[in-house]
Amino acid sequence: MADELTSAAAPPDAPLEAGATGQCDLGIGGMTCASCVARVERALQRVPGVTHASVNLATETARVQWRADAAHAAELPARLQRAVRDAGYEPRPLASGDDDEAQARRAVRREGAWVLVGAVLSAPLVLPMIAMAFGVHLMVPALWQFLLATPVQFGLGARFYRAGWHALRSGSGNMELLVALGTTAAWGMSVWLWWHTPPDEMPHLYFEAAAVVITLVRLGKWLEARAKRRTTAAIRALQALQPPMAHLLPDGVRRESLQDVPVAELLPGDRVLVRAGERIPADGIVVQGRTQVDESMLTGEPLPVAKAVGDAVTGGSLNGDGAIEVRVTAIGAQSVLQRIIALVQDAQAHKAPVQRLVDRVAAVFVPIVVLVALATGVLWATVGGADGEQAVLHAVAVLVIACPCALGLATPTAIMAGTGAAARHGILVKDTEALEVAQRVRTVAFDKTGTLTVGHPRLVALVPAPGVDEAAALRTAVALQMGSSHPLAKAVLAAWGEALPAPATDTQTVPGRGVQGTVDGVTLALGSPGWMADLGCPLQPGAGLPDGWAPAMAEQQAAGATLAVLAWQQGDVWRPLALLAFADEPKPGAAQAIAELRARGLGVVMISGDQRAAAEAMARRLGLRPEAGEVEAEVMPADKAAVVRRWQARGGAVAMVGDGINDAPALAAADVGIAMGSGTDVAMHAAGITLLRGDPALVPAALDISARTVRKIRQNLFWAFVYNVAGIPLAALGVLDPVFAGAAMAASSVSVVSNALWLTRWRPAHVTAISQTVSPS
Repeated sequence: MADELTSAAAPPDAPLEAGATGQCDLGIGGMTCASCVARVERALQRVPGVTHASVNLATETARVQWRADAAHAAELPARLQRAVRDAGYEPRPLASGDDDEAQARRAVRREGAWVLVGAVLSAPLVLPMIAMAFGVHLMVPALWQFLLATPVQFGLGARFYRAGWHALRSGSGNMELLVALGTTAAWGMSVWLWWHTPPDEMPHLYFEAAAVVITLVRLGKWLEARAKRRTTAAIRALQALQPPMAHLLPDGVRRESLQDVPVAELLPGDRVLVRAGERIPADGIVVQGRTQVDESMLTGEPLPVAKAVGDAVTGGSLNGDGAIEVRVTAIGAQSVLQRIIALVQDAQAHKAPVQRLVDRVAAVFVPIVVLVALATGVLWATVGGADGEQAVLHAVAVLVIACPCALGLATPTAIMAGTGAAARHGILVKDTEALEVAQRVRTVAFDKTGTLTVGHPRLVALVPAPGVDEAAALRTAVALQMGSSHPLAKAVLAAWGEALPAPATDTQTVPGRGVQGTVDGVTLALGSPGWMADLGCPLQPGAGLPDGWAPAMAEQQAAGATLAVLAWQQGDVWRPLALLAFADEPKPGAAQAIAELRARGLGVVMISGDQRAAAEAMARRLGLRPEAGEVEAEVMPADKAAVVRRWQARGGAVAMVGDGINDAPALAAADVGIAMGSGTDVAMHAAGITLLRGDPALVPAALDISARTVRKIRQNLFWAFVYNVAGIPLAALGVLDPVFAGAAMAASSVSVVSNALWLTRWRPAHVTAISQTVSPS
């Protein structure tokens, strides 16, 4: 079974423990709670040579690290699998790609089918209880109750028996053991009462309690299975960026010798052709041609980057409108894209910071309940003078009152109510652990482009040369740009806002430089100042630079704007007509969101790849204080996760808000990842919370509903245990018989559900402003 274990050297930059030189990932099946994670980790760490083991419940994987000098290193894969199996769990092969997605989908469908079966069988048992509240008595015969509840108890409930048995073998308790004990007590007591009641009487049975508890807990497991399927979606989306095939030049020169080969076969030094509109297959250097490359998957910035001979390009980025030849410099794990994938994998492999409260309490609660029940039966039989059946009845009453009906409802009802209310206002919570951690957030880190800003350039200034009409200059620029799909061209067209003029003729796009064409018989060009200088257009002070342009250029450059010059050709000389400045703009509500977060006592920081001057200029427009350290500028994509960890080290949980592929590692590394719904699928897959409308004002709202939901969970758990703590002694003393114990269970469930339903009335603080962003569709 060694092939079930995927082992390899650690990926680049993977954090190995001190003294560890080897690392592998192992799939594990059968885990259900945090105590399962702890048992598997203990079992793996006891294997000789292992230095560290970290188990991830969401992805059902373990990451194991070991020493190079470990004895029997060749046997280590088998020993690790044996340790997992001896602990009561199933070592599994690590699936990937389409197989992984197919397996996850099948698991979700299978769990959903079980929930549907449980709901169908439980409904006839629950409906009479609901009807009773309206004075209608419709009692299902005992035989039919037995026939409906038994498949639920031992079919849907089989996984709880297995998990509970594993917990008992390891000397601990968990939620599954509580469910197994409590529902078995209710089912067994019902069977006992049914068999010992005269045929002409209708006993009070507890079949419905056992069936409903199991069905609801399995519903929670189904929701968990759906969330687990999303944990690998970020990796698959990243891997999809790399094209499967590359156009290889075997002799490195002649294009007629072009061969299409799998990207996996590329070697450093190979030369490949990348046509217009294709993704670049590997990291490399441009050796021929000129183009523009969309690197937003790495930088998050909307503007294409000009590439010429000698410039570096990154695998997975999108080539623009020029064909280029690239010499491959890095492949496989050494490529930038694979490093980003490794960062996301490492971040997802880390353990969640919060253990599930119910499992921690259950580890103590279960042994106590069992001991109290046993002691109750023994004392009533020996000291209390009760007969054997009465003693057993009192002992079972203890187990019935301790049945975790309210305990099982406490978390799922609050989560469903809270997440439902959040979804109605554009906040999608995909990871319940995000709810637990979000209420502890002390710092909110924002990506700049596309998160706090609009994410695409706008024409923010047009400075005409002396004697040039501003509207005429803009009209000329529009005519030149009408046939282009460049983001700056779209910004020019958006700024015009009137009937479009006749397009320019004889247009020619110069990749990375600008566009040239003829308007009304005049030859014009619109492009970068560098291109204008190459054309001989005077743009130096004292050498033909129009009056007022020098301070305007300095001001816009300091603000991080992109400059373009419109010029016309007079004979052999180019003359400047207008200076155009393009820049991103803050999103509506971004400054308000930052102010609200600060009012809640949270720290705020903006992370940007821009130069510091440009980043700080935008930060001030948003209400951030660069002098207070609230701006992290010139941050490379792979370093964003490191910035998040640095803020985590300063104390408190950190929430990361982003929208681009380059934000995925940081979103995964943060305690809470919040993705903008207007961003990329990769960012949304890597985050636990998605803002469906991409509105920054929803960030404080998401933290607010998270805190309220966790507060409801804690309140529910408190009241659930209050009923148990008060009811168990009464049942042990014989004050409560099973009938009243069942009533107490029902009362506790009603109180828990009612408390959770208050969350459905939640509204964001600025509901009016937020609702204005909803699309009519």
